[in-house]
Amino acid sequence: MRFEFATASRVVFGSESAREVGGLARELGSHALVVTGRSPGRVSPLLGALASSGIAVTTFTVTTEPDVPLVVRGRALAREAGCSFVIGIGGGSAIDAAKAIAALASNDGDPFDYLEVVGRGQPLPHPPLKSIAIPTTAGTGSEVTRNAVLGVPDRRVKVSLRHVLMLPAVALVDPDLTLSLPPSTTAASGLDALTQLIEPYLSLRANPMTDALCVEGIRLAAAALPVAIRNSSDRQARASMSLASLWSGMALANAGLGAVHGFAGPIGGRFPAPHGAICAALLPHVMTGNLRALSERASGSPAHVRFEEIGRLVTGRPAAGAADGIEWMRTTVSAFEIPPLSHYGMRTEDVPDLVAQAERASSMKSNPIALTRDELGEMLVAAIAG
Repeated sequence: MRFEFATASRVVFGSESAREVGGLARELGSHALVVTGRSPGRVSPLLGALASSGIAVTTFTVTTEPDVPLVVRGRALAREAGCSFVIGIGGGSAIDAAKAIAALASNDGDPFDYLEVVGRGQPLPHPPLKSIAIPTTAGTGSEVTRNAVLGVPDRRVKVSLRHVLMLPAVALVDPDLTLSLPPSTTAASGLDALTQLIEPYLSLRANPMTDALCVEGIRLAAAALPVAIRNSSDRQARASMSLASLWSGMALANAGLGAVHGFAGPIGGRFPAPHGAICAALLPHVMTGNLRALSERASGSPAHVRFEEIGRLVTGRPAAGAADGIEWMRTTVSAFEIPPLSHYGMRTEDVPDLVAQAERASSMKSNPIALTRDELGEMLVAAIAG
């Protein structure tokens, strides 16, 4: 057995840990490009802490999911201002934008030199600027991943800029920053985290370290997410979801994902749908299709045993099985009012093109079984209908 495991150089987790940002920032430089989400006012206390620590700040606001033109503008601002490091504060969009800007700020050339799928996929010739990632949602785990997901508007797709050196120098995870999240965001981001625990657990690249994170993370998220949605101020539930999200990022960065995320890039590039909601809408249908394909063509696969374990983990019932786990997912997605993909304008006539794009996605390479075009199409049609 051989595997590797890489994550952020330093992980700081805990209530009120965001107060430590000034001291952590001083270790990286004197002038930060601070990339924030669509509500920059929420981060004013953090900006104050940076100023009190003598850190010069240039801000860059990300109001939508990041795309290539946006990070090119961010690179230009970072260079013009003379920023020596980058801080991303917000959801996955702000953190992914921050990581991409940090990577491009120290590397010349066209971003397409480095992008996967639609670009040349070349490695970064120079290390990125150091970065600190501070999530304000519990879902993407982007604070400990080595890639940034970027939209490519003229190709109507989302792809990754990826390099192991893009892992943040510091992942600063303060669950208190998620206390103000509304139920809809809590649900979509939480189900994204759960997807990012289930797919690496089923992945062809799973290893003992990611398995440990996934098993405990699935158990934790399944129990805590309903509580966090019902009571946004429940600190224990928020801490559990922040921890599950952190572990999901570690797991996906080291074991890969699967068909849910293989679809998510093409869908997110063509339709105005939040990434977490896309993953949540797809998850029960992709699990159903994967389990059926395994039963028909790979009945001895270890993934069968893992499907059974997922059933026990999400339901909390020792006698539960794979079908129980899928039914729990289906019921949970419905209870959390996650809309079907048709809600975002997707139609069955879009399926062939989306399937063709999804087949080329890097996430498909670690799906527990190679799926046919017909199987992929059936999953997508089911997720459109809901």
